[in-house]
Amino acid sequence: MRVVTLSGQLAAPLPRRRPSLGYLLVAPLVLWLLLTVIVPLIGAIGLSMQDMRIIGTPSNYVGLENYGRIIGDSAFWSAAGRSVVWVIGNALLQTALGFVVALLLNQRLRLARFARTWILLSWVIPTAVLVIIWRWMLSSAGGGLINALLLEARLIRLPISFFGSAESAMLTLIVINSWRWFPLTALFVLAGLQAIPEELYEAAKVDGASVLQRFRFITLPSLQPVLASLGLIGFLWSVNVFDVIWLLTQGGPSDGTTTLPVFIYNAAFKQYRLSEAAAASVVFGVLLLVCAALFLRFIGSPERER
Repeated sequence: MRVVTLSGQLAAPLPRRRPSLGYLLVAPLVLWLLLTVIVPLIGAIGLSMQDMRIIGTPSNYVGLENYGRIIGDSAFWSAAGRSVVWVIGNALLQTALGFVVALLLNQRLRLARFARTWILLSWVIPTAVLVIIWRWMLSSAGGGLINALLLEARLIRLPISFFGSAESAMLTLIVINSWRWFPLTALFVLAGLQAIPEELYEAAKVDGASVLQRFRFITLPSLQPVLASLGLIGFLWSVNVFDVIWLLTQGGPSDGTTTLPVFIYNAAFKQYRLSEAAAASVVFGVLLLVCAALFLRFIGSPERER
């Protein structure tokens, strides 16, 4: 293909595209995905169609029998319901905290740059350290910081057992997990806020728009792609959280915090039902795909909104 310049002369031919180079550059990533995602997935599906109970023991092919047991297991669906409560609670609290902090950091304050760096501290703390800190702070015995402060302020008469009931344990875990992850949400929202042209706000001020109107008609629509991406990523991250729940409550009390990841772990490594756990993980993965597809269908794809 040759291109004609403005002077009417023929320019040098454009170089031909070489798709093989693109395939070569993408090949390492595709290979990595095959080794880390596709191969384990195929292995899990194959394991779910056997009757293996302990790793390495002989097993026989049983077809879809394990799937029937999982689908008919009320404990599985109870764990799925708790996962829904867990995801909704984390989504609401993390979004609210992240939005408020992002709006504060977007102001022209002296400490804003300092806060943008140190706000990530809770996110980078190792999980084991995080659990030790919160166990000490929430302890109902002597030495618990939060109970001590509440008692000193005379807001309570007796120490609160934050993990004493299923409801309080779930709420406490949601607060802890949201405290850990909301800085990441805040930084994403802050990046979206700083990408909004300042001229839009200035024009709205000239037209007499109030602060609430500017937030409703400029800020929220401009942040819609960011919020859609955060919603999908946050859902997938939250529903797969295992370490914080297991280290703090191990799914208790009375299975009150047993979400689907904890249910699958218990089935595989505590009840020695490895094949049933594999079937549960496959069903779990299918449910996640369906939920992600519904999210993109009804809430909107970030790329489509642009």
